[in-house]
Amino acid sequence: MKTFASQEKIKIFDVSTGRIQEVEKVYKTAAQWQRILTLEQYNVTRLKGTEQPFTGRCVLPKKGEEGVYQCVGCGTDLFLVSTQYESNTGWPSFCEPVSELNIKTEIDTSYGSARVEVLCARCDAHLGHVFNDGPPPAKKRYCMNGVALKFTKKY
Repeated sequence: MKTFASQEKIKIFDVSTGRIQEVEKVYKTAAQWQRILTLEQYNVTRLKGTEQPFTGRCVLPKKGEEGVYQCVGCGTDLFLVSTQYESNTGWPSFCEPVSELNIKTEIDTSYGSARVEVLCARCDAHLGHVFNDGPPPAKKRYCMNGVALKFTKKY
């Protein structure tokens, strides 16, 4: 079990610099997360919940606006606006993360089926799931909970 004073370092890709950098892994107690996240953000990111589809709780960029979606818990860069597409599922969908370093995946067997869960590599926030039914060439659909993301303009 990790301690909350851990100095563990991981490598992530920083969109603004275009470079890989070493950062501290983020560990917080449940009480610390509850102080910085809304109830819905906490339920989704820390308790592995799912927001209702088509609720639109994620700030969307204006037409033509560039930027990056970051983890609501720690600010790690996750998905570029340019990789977002309309999947008609009710959740924000992306064809690829900014870097495989910034996310991690685990098998999720909840609800009686095996899915691939996507988590923030830095703070372990539950973000959503990835499916193999996206657009070519990768055919990936990173189906994310909007409340797990925050939009930052122009990187």
